[in-house]
Amino acid sequence: MKIEQIYTGCLAHAAYYLESKGEAAIFDPLREVGPYMERAEKDNARIKYVFETHFHADFVSGHLDLQKKTGAHIVFGPTAQPGYEAIVAKDNQVFTVGDYKIKVIHTPGHTMESTTYLLIDEKGKEHGLITGDTLFIGDVGRPDLAQHVVSELTEEKLAGHLFDSLRNRIMPLADDLIVYPNHGAGSACGKMMSKETTDTLGHQKKVNYALRADMTKEEFIKELLTGLTPPPGYFPQNVLMNIKGYESLDTVMERGERPLSPEAFETAANETTALMLDTRDAEDYAKGHVPNSINIGLKGNFAQWVGEMIPDVKQEILLITYPDKEEEAITRLSRVGYDHTIGFLKGGFNSWKKAQKEYEMVDRINSQEFEKDYLENPMVIDVRKKSEFDSEHVIGAINVPLNEMNRHLAQFPKNTPFILYCAGGYRSMIAASILKQRGWDNFRDVADGFEGISKTSVAKSDYVCPTTLL
Repeated sequence: MKIEQIYTGCLAHAAYYLESKGEAAIFDPLREVGPYMERAEKDNARIKYVFETHFHADFVSGHLDLQKKTGAHIVFGPTAQPGYEAIVAKDNQVFTVGDYKIKVIHTPGHTMESTTYLLIDEKGKEHGLITGDTLFIGDVGRPDLAQHVVSELTEEKLAGHLFDSLRNRIMPLADDLIVYPNHGAGSACGKMMSKETTDTLGHQKKVNYALRADMTKEEFIKELLTGLTPPPGYFPQNVLMNIKGYESLDTVMERGERPLSPEAFETAANETTALMLDTRDAEDYAKGHVPNSINIGLKGNFAQWVGEMIPDVKQEILLITYPDKEEEAITRLSRVGYDHTIGFLKGGFNSWKKAQKEYEMVDRINSQEFEKDYLENPMVIDVRKKSEFDSEHVIGAINVPLNEMNRHLAQFPKNTPFILYCAGGYRSMIAASILKQRGWDNFRDVADGFEGISKTSVAKSDYVCPTTLL
């Protein structure tokens, strides 16, 4: 069977391309549809269907632009109620793509419309399963997202539905089926996904905690819900965009790719409510940045941290990027629904400096300098996740996870010096930029983070230790 996984690491997202005899189907596409159209063109194929496993929360799908540009039919599973033209399939309905067949298997649980697609090859052999967020490698989809859109769909109810879907619809299928999930490790749609992005169903039955044959429904619900962290705040907004529809990416790009001179950029910042977003590396941002801009670097988990730290997807944004990185930044913003970039600083930060505009810096130190400062008893704030902090941290450090800092700004003193660190300097610079924007400047940031701190004599002298020893 001709099926390809198209994986996007920054979102830990997998779309799928299937082709037979000049007909193609795309499963769970990202917002930018060009790569899928180019792939079909390479095969001289027509995209016949765009299959969606559910209304996604962690990204805005490209189904509407694919429909508009190719004439493909959008297909959702049973109970879906999209606000645009689409096929709402029946359970067990079969679609044909060339000589292949795609069978709809309704698997509610992650969401109520969640659907798995059984792939059947030209000989009638069942080949694999497009499982969306129903079944991952090593995990299953979290059941607590839909309640943020429909309040009566509690996580306990959905977890019960997911148990039934897995036991009654998925696990009875053949062990040699290949599982093709929508996400891999790093996605917020599960809690313990494998770094592997495909596997056989038979192997998953052996190693996936959620597929244990002797597990009761009550045990399943308890294990599934234990350890779930709150979902990113942008998730419900993305769900609604996927349900109701959205602007074409072409319109978004045209609005955002507007070069602004330093003077025009400054005017736009002063006369609008736009947020200035600097996407350069943390080290360059620290050496100089436009006052009141925040830093979320493109080279990290950019879209996810934008979604965590900027509450409203409708927020207008003014971009500061490295030259020729503007298109990438706007595209990656649009993947998670931030469609309102209104321009970028032409020539990047260097043009701002050449125009002799005021700029600010962040006081950044390395782990050796941290070692000296730490012995003088400064306050230390760790912005890593609670699970990272609980595993190992600097003794005496306060844990304020980055994704929670906007709700806990009171824990950052304005009159007492303190030091920020994360794992490697990416997240702590996001925190530092937000603090600078809001008036803090009495802190230093550790450039190499806990990775560097753990190699110093501070660590060797037991200043860093597992929580279990505290």
